[in-house]
Amino acid sequence: MVAMPSLDVQNPEMPDLQFVLFVSALCTADLATINISQELRQTIFDRCWALLHTEAPPTNPQERVLDLRGGTELTLDACAATIRSLLLDANIPTLVWDHPVSAARMNSTPEALPLIDRLEQLYPDRPTVVDPPSHPPRGSNPEP
Repeated sequence: MVAMPSLDVQNPEMPDLQFVLFVSALCTADLATINISQELRQTIFDRCWALLHTEAPPTNPQERVLDLRGGTELTLDACAATIRSLLLDANIPTLVWDHPVSAARMNSTPEALPLIDRLEQLYPDRPTVVDPPSHPPRGSNPEP
């Protein structure tokens, strides 16, 4: 049995910026298995959004993304504290989720294929964790 990914809320072993972005992504992701209720996930996102914006948070799931570029260090600290406080108040010291491997969403553009081929020549050993190739292997002669 493979252990599910987890994240210690108090000691995530990552910078606060990464922590806030990662948790907000988990809160807005369409995950079937996560130990945070949908209501709490929405509250976490909405409260962090309110620290960054004056308008209401978006309702369209594709628009529910935190952009911290316009914030300050104080805003980042407030987002991290808000996340930790809400999770600990709900007795969730560790986030646990399951995220199966997703199918590739985009194919490489024709313009990118020469660069990809050059990188494959430079690094011929294919990594074990990659999206499936979206173009024929080097040296093959596919049918049109």
